[in-house]
Amino acid sequence: MGVIKGVLKEELENSLRMKREYEKALKDLPAGCLAEKKIRGHKYYYLVKRLGEKVKYIYKGKLSEEEVAKYNKDKILRAKYRKLLSRVKKQIRFLRSSLRGKESI
Repeated sequence: MGVIKGVLKEELENSLRMKREYEKALKDLPAGCLAEKKIRGHKYYYLVKRLGEKVKYIYKGKLSEEEVAKYNKDKILRAKYRKLLSRVKKQIRFLRSSLRGKESI
């Protein structure tokens, strides 16, 4: 059983490292997402962020297609990292509970 526990410990270390990397990647992405409002036929953009309990709309003005695409790409990346972070947290929880178990002969 010692070999299995060793493998589980190694996997736990890898999972903890991945968790740190995902959290860092999420932190590096800009907070909020872009909202488009059409006023009198013109498109204006706002950055929507949550600050505590409140939702703030920060005026960005008219943006180029490249800037809009960048915000959309960041939004997709943020969703991807959140999903991966959720999975790795479940894996860490499982590995810790497995390592806590008693060995039987």
